[in-house]
Amino acid sequence: MEVLLNNYEEAVAIVLFGIGLTMLLFHRNLIKKLIGMNIMDTGVFLFLASLGYIRGRSAPIITNGVTDPDAYINPVPAGLVLTGIVVSVSVTAVMLALTVRLYRRYHTLDLDQIYLLSKHETEDR
Repeated sequence: MEVLLNNYEEAVAIVLFGIGLTMLLFHRNLIKKLIGMNIMDTGVFLFLASLGYIRGRSAPIITNGVTDPDAYINPVPAGLVLTGIVVSVSVTAVMLALTVRLYRRYHTLDLDQIYLLSKHETEDR
């Protein structure tokens, strides 16, 4: 139990990832799937950020002439999180645009209904 209390960031990240994955698997509404994908992303970003942080160390900006690498945290996880956030926002924007197009065409956001309507469209051709 003590390990869980000391690493609560990782536990929360795993719970967030699980919630997002559950939403992706069990919801049929496209907007809910997008929300689930964003919750999963948040869990991954939290996990990476928590792995890169070390208590007692500061950001890797040299101040007061301290050049010892042990005084600073690793900046690579923060860079990965920042890049991931940019990619996640871009993917979300594209998926929302596609969702709007699907809604305009089929007047529903339910994946099962969209599949059936698209199947009937191809059969009518």
